[in-house]
Amino acid sequence: MKLQRMNRRALTLGALAVSGALALTACGSDDTGNSGNSSASATTGASSIKCDDAKGQLLADGSSAQKNAIDAWVKQFTAACKGVQINYKGGGSGAGVTAFTQGQVAFAGSDSALKPEEVTASKSVCSGGQGVDLPMVGGPIAVGYNVAGVDNLVLDAPTVAKIFNNQITNWNDEAIKKLNPDAKLPDLKIQAFHRSDESGTTDNFTKYLIATAKKDFPYEGGKAWQAKGGQSASGSSGVAQQVKETNGAIGYFELSYVGDGVNAASIDTGASAPVEATVDNATKAIADAKVVGTGQDLALELNYSTKAEGAYPMVLVTYEIVCDKGNKADTLPATKAFLRYIASEEGQQILADAKYAPIPADIIAKVRTTIEGLS
Repeated sequence: MKLQRMNRRALTLGALAVSGALALTACGSDDTGNSGNSSASATTGASSIKCDDAKGQLLADGSSAQKNAIDAWVKQFTAACKGVQINYKGGGSGAGVTAFTQGQVAFAGSDSALKPEEVTASKSVCSGGQGVDLPMVGGPIAVGYNVAGVDNLVLDAPTVAKIFNNQITNWNDEAIKKLNPDAKLPDLKIQAFHRSDESGTTDNFTKYLIATAKKDFPYEGGKAWQAKGGQSASGSSGVAQQVKETNGAIGYFELSYVGDGVNAASIDTGASAPVEATVDNATKAIADAKVVGTGQDLALELNYSTKAEGAYPMVLVTYEIVCDKGNKADTLPATKAFLRYIASEEGQQILADAKYAPIPADIIAKVRTTIEGLS
């Protein structure tokens, strides 16, 4: 199935639309006493979710980028599988990977694939196996801003790099004016916000800057912010909140955090026209990704410097990290059932309504095969 067709179909699922960050649902028995743990498919609304023998509590932590997607999935899954509780903390990719390698969670979310040393660490908690990366959520990293009277800002990679490296400090800087000749740019100090916690969003954002504007962003990159200057906030929600509350602010976060006073800049990639941060435009870039993981690991390599027409280059893919072998017996059934659901066509269709991009069909097919083999 074509990815764009999946996005269009996702927009029709009004019954499943979930906006904003929903509260995580932890359900016990329903009023009829049905435990919801039938080996047959349990149906809720338009979704058919196979609970199997899933029961008990799943603890998970990691990427705040996928928090809105996880919340939407948890709402649907726990409505069908009454005996399962899922608590996803969303404390950031770094915290999630650490929790996973220390055996504190059943699975983790990360916006960057496991590093070799993290794979090695995972072997101590995955008896006879190791942690693997399962790409599950895609989407654009928006450069969100709040400048009164400026609604259609265009930036390019060097300008973004200089803003976040404290080299461009005012909104009427010549570099910004050149990209926005018709905008009324104020004589206003730029307040640039970055993540205070270790973040896969930071990792992907800086990979984009390093790939396209290394001269203006001369750093190694990674989950921890390295550039000088700027202000920090915890989580994508924290950065977005600071941008919303501060005239003259700019930050980076997932598209789902744009809105209500925060606009997203279009990016001049060198294509014929600046590219907006949209789900469809992000999928054009994600479709070029290559699987570079080995064995059951499905880590992807993204092309951050694409100049393809309509392809938004500043994208990330969030991985669910789980043991390929050696999962805990008491959490394995619920882990497999939940991952099976979110990788399903129905689970992936929810993403576009929450401003995320489904994973391309050929890649998500490999994810489904891996999930079925988890032990």
